[in-house]
Amino acid sequence: MLFKCNVVALFYLSVSAISVSAAAVAAPTVPSSVVCPGYSVGYIKNTTDGFIASLKIAGTPCNIYGTDIADLTLSVSFDTADRLHVHVQDTAGKQYQIPSSVLPLDSSHKTGKARSSLQFDYSQDKASGFGFRVKRGSEIIFDTTGYPLIFEDKYIEVTSKLPADANIYGIGEAPDFFRRDTTNTIKTLWNREAAGEFGKNSYGSHTVYLELRGDSFHGVYLHNSHGMDIVLANNTIQYRILGGTADFYFFNGPSALDVISQYTELVGRPYRVPYWALGLHNCRYGYKSVYEVNEVIANYSKANIPLEAVWSDVDYMDNGRGFTFDPVNYPLSEMQKQLEALHANNQRRVLIVHPAIQHNVSYDPYARGATNDVFVKNPDGSEYITQVWPGYSVLPDWFAKNTDSWWGGELTRFLDEVSVDGLWIDMNEPSTFCVGSCGSGRPADEVPPYPWTVDPQPHRPVNFSNHLLAPPYSIHQALVELSDSTIETTAINAQGVAEFYTHNLYGYMHSKSTYNFLASYRPNTRPFLLSPTTFAGSGKYVSHWVGDNHSSFFDLRVSISSMLDFGIFGIPMMGADICGFEDDTTEELCARWVEVGAFYPFARDHNMYGAIPQELYRWPTV
Repeated sequence: MLFKCNVVALFYLSVSAISVSAAAVAAPTVPSSVVCPGYSVGYIKNTTDGFIASLKIAGTPCNIYGTDIADLTLSVSFDTADRLHVHVQDTAGKQYQIPSSVLPLDSSHKTGKARSSLQFDYSQDKASGFGFRVKRGSEIIFDTTGYPLIFEDKYIEVTSKLPADANIYGIGEAPDFFRRDTTNTIKTLWNREAAGEFGKNSYGSHTVYLELRGDSFHGVYLHNSHGMDIVLANNTIQYRILGGTADFYFFNGPSALDVISQYTELVGRPYRVPYWALGLHNCRYGYKSVYEVNEVIANYSKANIPLEAVWSDVDYMDNGRGFTFDPVNYPLSEMQKQLEALHANNQRRVLIVHPAIQHNVSYDPYARGATNDVFVKNPDGSEYITQVWPGYSVLPDWFAKNTDSWWGGELTRFLDEVSVDGLWIDMNEPSTFCVGSCGSGRPADEVPPYPWTVDPQPHRPVNFSNHLLAPPYSIHQALVELSDSTIETTAINAQGVAEFYTHNLYGYMHSKSTYNFLASYRPNTRPFLLSPTTFAGSGKYVSHWVGDNHSSFFDLRVSISSMLDFGIFGIPMMGADICGFEDDTTEELCARWVEVGAFYPFARDHNMYGAIPQELYRWPTV
């Protein structure tokens, strides 16, 4: 009972805490000397489920962070009794939008205004132009009136009023406390690998939020893949988006579970995980051999700790190359024997797989991929070559027509050799070790040193004249450039679209492709996938964990908020590395973390190369 009370106390501590603040958040984005005119409403045409209207810029363009788009189209659709869709887009249709083939949204319902629990109205103000309100009964839950809509090719700004000290939950991903600070906070959405940096943008991007007013919740979701800042300050929520359209969905609730259900009805329900995935998992980056892993398995058994699944990080690979096995330390024959023994004991095996493919014609996965034209390109049409674990590497282009079949073929060959029970698809932000196409023009057999093993090099000069590399509005992401530690934003996919527009979709598309393969490869078995990178709808395909956290009581505390955040995001199979990933843990910390981690949906002990061992049999109290 004491243990249960401790966990409940931690939950309420997380809920009541205030989230991280960012300096100078409240500063306006538009200088006082610049007047943005907003838009005026033109024609209105009723539809079966709402209406469409034209919006025209109402004065001299302000062109503050790009070129104002003069002609817009507003569409309002009463989708269901509890879901309202409000979309402002450029009439010409040139702004990038997430293709429905990539992320299909529910469109099976068209309720109409008469049966909707939400109402929509708009007004025209001389100073600020067009604004709209979404109401639930007499209560206004979203209100942009009095704030000009700014709609430019590389910048969109939408501002809505909030009550004082509003109760906002959601918007991420960033390690944070559960209730967001609405007085001075920026939430930046730009996927990147990040080691537990509190309040900073990290692996995934989720715009959905819940707001509690009185005893009722409602929700808001912005459907947009661009980088953005979502700012909570001055009793407002302000979206500062690097392009696309203003594509909003509103959910009536009125309970928190109702909002989550209404949201996942739109973007996709969570997938059903296999039963074994709910048990205890063990992993470590740094197990030197398959024989050491065998010893760990035996020690869990001796300690009578029920270990459901055994994982391996990159250690098992041959020089970091995917779909290979280290012939000395993790020979295939020994991996097969280990898997057979685990299955005989009703235990499971999970291996890590990266999207990066070594750029070497003698490496079969690369050769087959190049033949099928499945890799991301530079603007000049050459292959984009970065650096990842295997050295100079190319990255799959999930928009290319042959990529899914090529990826499925590589996974088939891999699983035919060692039929593991789940896959950990890591590094799919995607994460890289250099800036730009650093391997272009380099010999195929050259193996560059890892950047952390050599003296740090100065950052390249930022090219402010290229608005794909350095857009006029700079979101508050934690690194110097958007391209740092990931694909350069000028890289091109098979549809001719730059990474700048689609970056936040990469991990989602990787997850979708891998899940669909597993569902067809083993049609009678529930797939299990773990991904660091997520987007709206990722819960349909993958589970998630908080990523590279630290062995600290603070990270233990914040992990509870992360569990709750991802429940809102529609990814309930969620966890954190028990006892912490980076730094050395302690017996007390590990014992306390196990007490909390027992309540994680996904419970895995995992730690870093070079840190002390922390398997759960190491200490009596653990």
